[in-house]
Amino acid sequence: MLILKKLFYSLYALFFNISRIFPVKQNRIAFVAPHNGGSGDSLGTLRSYIEKKGGYDTVTISARDLKLDFSGIGALASSCLKAAGFFTLKAKALATSKYVFLNDNFMPMASLKFSPEAVVTQLWHAEGAFKKFGLSAPLTSEVAAREKKCSEKLTYIVCSSKNVVPLYAEAFGVEQSKILPLGAPRIDSLLAEKDVTALREEFDKKHPECKGKKLVLYAPTFRDSPEANKKLLDNIDMAAFNRELGDEYSLLVKLHPQINAGVTAKGTVDVTQSHDIGDLTLICDMLITDYSSACMDFALLSKPCVFFAFDLEEYEKERSFYFDYESYVPGAVAMDFSEVIEAIKNPRADEEKLRRFREFNFDYADCENCRRIYNYIISANF
Repeated sequence: MLILKKLFYSLYALFFNISRIFPVKQNRIAFVAPHNGGSGDSLGTLRSYIEKKGGYDTVTISARDLKLDFSGIGALASSCLKAAGFFTLKAKALATSKYVFLNDNFMPMASLKFSPEAVVTQLWHAEGAFKKFGLSAPLTSEVAAREKKCSEKLTYIVCSSKNVVPLYAEAFGVEQSKILPLGAPRIDSLLAEKDVTALREEFDKKHPECKGKKLVLYAPTFRDSPEANKKLLDNIDMAAFNRELGDEYSLLVKLHPQINAGVTAKGTVDVTQSHDIGDLTLICDMLITDYSSACMDFALLSKPCVFFAFDLEEYEKERSFYFDYESYVPGAVAMDFSEVIEAIKNPRADEEKLRRFREFNFDYADCENCRRIYNYIISANF
């Protein structure tokens, strides 16, 4: 697998660097999603904002282009052509873009020779600071060296708060002057005026058993061990939940995309595949999570969070945090499900923790993040 990845990186870099013979198009903007990314994330939200302005030639470079479709000969041929285009036409489009925005590390970038005219901006896919990431997290020397080379290509890195600027500089291995606390574009989408009542009514049609009840969303993050992922929901005691809370609450489960499909908890409402996390954030009354950055959105909306950290000691050995977990998270920390139930019964008991977390991680709670980024990065250089 490692050899194939290196071949992939080299092949992409070859076509990209050959394409540098073509001039940079001053109005071309490339949006790079190395690990996918939907229309509601920062990359998609900024792309929509720019396309509405008009006058730009936008191109999306997504890992989806590399997925082969084996459902039939025609589908396979079409997907193979798309994958070939990823390495050729899309590589050329990236090489000739004046502006480049990413939502994650794009590993081939370590070997790409961007034009001096190019303005390359990392939007990242999460807000604030929670789990350590990038060069702050434990990495092999080879991966760390490649990530460092990728960061050297960046002109800017956008974050959501001036308080996390030093942490982002450490994670990307760059000077703090490259970090722009302009706010995450996806916040615009989250805070935009929406008909939440209509969203809830649509949800209730699909899940009539939830009608008239408050919604609690359980959104745990993935574990490195497949076995641990399979057992992740074993800690939920639905009998106790229904006995103590069933008349007032419904428990929804949204699993991380990296958790193996087929993991379920009997009695819960499985929304893993059927509902967008952004819409769920708007209609749900409370979040139960462990170490997921989903808490950022709920905190921004001042919605209560409960942190079910039954394996905290083990998780910290794999992935540490920037701050002391129990004092930093914006809600009650529960080590067993009985404590989760008690926290749900007292949703506003940790209001002060929620306020501090929100103020630390977000400088702006408005819908102007795209505008600020556009004005600073594109309008000023166009």
